[in-house]
Amino acid sequence: MKQLFRRSALLLSIATLFGASPGLHAGIVCDPGAKDALVIATTKKSLPILVDSADWWGVNRAATDLKADVERVTGVAPEIVNDAKKTGKMAVIVGTLGKSAHIDAIAKSGKIDAKLLNGRWESFLLKVVDKPLPGIDRALVIAGSDKRGTIYGIYTLSQEMGVSPWYWFADVPALRRDSVSVKGQLYDDGPTVKYRGIFINDEAPAFSGWAAEKFGGANSKCYSHIFELLLRLKGNYMWPAMWDNAFNEDDPQNPILADAYGIVMGTSHHEPMVRSQKEWHRNGKGAWNYETNGDELRKFWAYGIARNKDLESIVTMGMRGDGDEAMSEETNTALLERIVADQRAILERETGKKAEEIPQMWALYKEVQDYYEHGMRVPDDVTLLWCDDNWGNIRRLPLTEERKRKGGAGIYYHVDYVGSPRSYKWLNTVPIQKIWEQMHLAWQYEATRIWIVNVGDIKPMELPISFFLDYAWDPEAIPYEKLDQYTKDWSAQQFGAESAEGAAALLDFYTKANGLRKPEMTAPHTFSVYNYDEALSVLSNWDGAAAKAEKMYSRIAPQYRDAFFQLVYYPVVACANLNEMYISAARNDAYAHMGRASANTYSELVRKLFARDHELARQFNQDLAGGKWSHMMDQKNIGWTYWEQPPLERAPAVSEVLPMDTGTLGVTIEGTRLAWPKNDIFQPYPKPLPIYEGDSHISSFELFNRSDRPVNWTISATSPWVSIYTSSDLKNKSSHKGVLQGLGELKLYVSVDWASVPADASLAEVEITGFSQWGQNPIVLRYPLVRNPDTTLPWLDKARAIALEASTYSRAVEGQGVTWKTLENYGVGYGRNAVTTLPSVHERLTPGGNSPHLAYDVFFKDAGEYSLELQLAPTLNFLSGDGIKVAVSIDDAAPQILTVGPKVDSPDWGKAVSEGVRKLASTHKVDKAGVHTIKIWYVDPGVVVRQIIVNTAAMRPSYLGPLGMEDVFKSCAQ
Repeated sequence: MKQLFRRSALLLSIATLFGASPGLHAGIVCDPGAKDALVIATTKKSLPILVDSADWWGVNRAATDLKADVERVTGVAPEIVNDAKKTGKMAVIVGTLGKSAHIDAIAKSGKIDAKLLNGRWESFLLKVVDKPLPGIDRALVIAGSDKRGTIYGIYTLSQEMGVSPWYWFADVPALRRDSVSVKGQLYDDGPTVKYRGIFINDEAPAFSGWAAEKFGGANSKCYSHIFELLLRLKGNYMWPAMWDNAFNEDDPQNPILADAYGIVMGTSHHEPMVRSQKEWHRNGKGAWNYETNGDELRKFWAYGIARNKDLESIVTMGMRGDGDEAMSEETNTALLERIVADQRAILERETGKKAEEIPQMWALYKEVQDYYEHGMRVPDDVTLLWCDDNWGNIRRLPLTEERKRKGGAGIYYHVDYVGSPRSYKWLNTVPIQKIWEQMHLAWQYEATRIWIVNVGDIKPMELPISFFLDYAWDPEAIPYEKLDQYTKDWSAQQFGAESAEGAAALLDFYTKANGLRKPEMTAPHTFSVYNYDEALSVLSNWDGAAAKAEKMYSRIAPQYRDAFFQLVYYPVVACANLNEMYISAARNDAYAHMGRASANTYSELVRKLFARDHELARQFNQDLAGGKWSHMMDQKNIGWTYWEQPPLERAPAVSEVLPMDTGTLGVTIEGTRLAWPKNDIFQPYPKPLPIYEGDSHISSFELFNRSDRPVNWTISATSPWVSIYTSSDLKNKSSHKGVLQGLGELKLYVSVDWASVPADASLAEVEITGFSQWGQNPIVLRYPLVRNPDTTLPWLDKARAIALEASTYSRAVEGQGVTWKTLENYGVGYGRNAVTTLPSVHERLTPGGNSPHLAYDVFFKDAGEYSLELQLAPTLNFLSGDGIKVAVSIDDAAPQILTVGPKVDSPDWGKAVSEGVRKLASTHKVDKAGVHTIKIWYVDPGVVVRQIIVNTAAMRPSYLGPLGMEDVFKSCAQ
């Protein structure tokens, strides 16, 4: 396990804190006036940077980045020198132990502890040293155990000075300072995950169009920026863009430059032996079939190994079908094992090394995992790269014996995907809370040799990329409780301290809201316009977020505007616009069915919002940073109907109604698309929903005009303890009257003074007039009254569904090594706070008795049979065997054991990942009215409970259910 950071005598200023690595250490940069501080740069002078020209090229190159970073911060660029005699009395000394004569001399003198670095992987030390070398009185020494260790040490100083890793890729300005001072030492013993990287994938039309316009393609000029970004983020591994690209062929400088920078290159899960799919399409002879064309394939692979043998790589082993497809059904494990054996023979022949000395990985992606589960094995030194389901849920983790393998294990993860049930490529839809929960499991199960994440076009996945790589570096430094602070620190790094909290709230909300339903899967009727005020609640949150983003964008300092636009403003405002467009289309459909003249208002609004989506993308592509990111928002995001993106964007269909000639009043109630006077001669007479005593949900109805001309109306409560109010007139009144203008609509709320309700009263009645002039009698809405039972507990009857957030348990029973942990702020729907168990590595327990469980006390007003819906994160069967289990029961009934993870690619799996939640149903008998206890039992680790819905038979159709979404941004528009 990774050691904690060791540092001494560190004084931090607020500005320094916001320049540090989010979630990790803030270290050696200190207040300018601190005792014993060394001033390394001011607005007038900067200390020279001493680096041995014999050190790694990548180290010397990173030293030039440090020079540029100092200039970004202070306005003065330091000189880079190679001769210690030319530095003067003070300097910044940079180098790699065993590669830099300067660092070796300092270590030999005992001024730095070589044992901290010697033989370690990517560790580094920053230390203020007196008399480090002859003629130098004092210096900041940046020493690394290897090439990347030194480079990470350099970039750590850059970050602490105030240069974001995203300075180029997101146009983040450096923090300007009058001086930079350092003190004490900072030591990092290296990463937890050995290889940490990104996969540029699904890169058309955005990344590919951008690269072609700005660099002439995905060439070394383009990749130089990506390599630098990856190193600044302490990454070291990459799979390059591959849709219509061949990294090694398109520009022969690509692999050479990657190695020189310090990037370990690989190829994707279906591109073996350091050769891309496109290379086979361009140069291969015959079929991609090992049984019929093995000789050509071996030649093809041998060339790739020979070409790249002197460059740092991880070799992808095995074979899938051509074009990221499964191999034929006739493929057997014996053939695949022979393929791997032949590939290892090629490795040894072409490199002159033993195969076990060459880093290799076997990606257990999709059907390849099935081969493994059916008995296929590879040599012990090959890393098993386990994969998620392309939707952020890890399919499998190493079991006890598998954790002993020499090659270890890793994870291939996704925050972008092309495939079923729907591709998601446009914006970030995976919250860091989700990434933490899954990658925490990977860490705990020791899958720490390789972590690589599919990031699509890089933009706009900046936040999850940062988090994924930071967490890979040191999971211990970012416990779940620090995730909110991580986002604030990251925001401060990009936009300054003043904007950190507001920007973090927007980033947190938009990714979680997109996690509920990805934009590509959202449609007009995703959220109900009839029940639980769901669509309006969703819209209210998006409107609040957009209002906050607009306000922040108008006020943020000019130097931050480009960064804020691309990282926060665009994704929030564009997603708000998209959701409003779809919800407006749903309202148009509902209102047209009712004959509401205002349906035409929403059809026009849909068209405006559709055009607004295009305009926002145009601003990103053409106006932002002077057109620097042209094509980055070319991805189609509207009109998806199946897994693949549409060939063109199509606005949702809308209807038009012909308004009546004279003002015509209509009324509708919550929970139905029916209206009065009848818009359908065959419609039934729906009953208004009951009014429950003390219920936070307020019953409502709406008046609307079927004409474009005004109409008079009056509303009266028939009992003195019933009153009505509107959103514009919050005062409760027994009657209201007014004029509904053409195309107008008005929502009204019914309130009951329960203290004054007669004991025998069963209905609250509201009379609406304004229909008689067209031959209609007054309409009377009769709301059933339901009194509370004598309890303070959540309660329900046979006609009422309730939702219990997982964290609102009455008791958490622990034991047998299992504890319950609340994951606060896990989501914005299906319950804000989730609950899971620790430790993540634990044996299965038989539920029952006093074994670990959550208990929820609920008052059942009626005896009978009740359905229960347990809503969980869509965790998969990462422990193999018969699946991850959880159990539920009521009172002392035998626990019903349920399987959490559906089979990947099954309809159940498609539904779970589409909705972002796994719903498990069970039925339970309640023998009598009164208090009963719902119990959620621990069986296996890794289960994340979101909420419990009881009596789903009475639950009205909606996406989120009765709990819905809390009004996160209620006051933003004020």
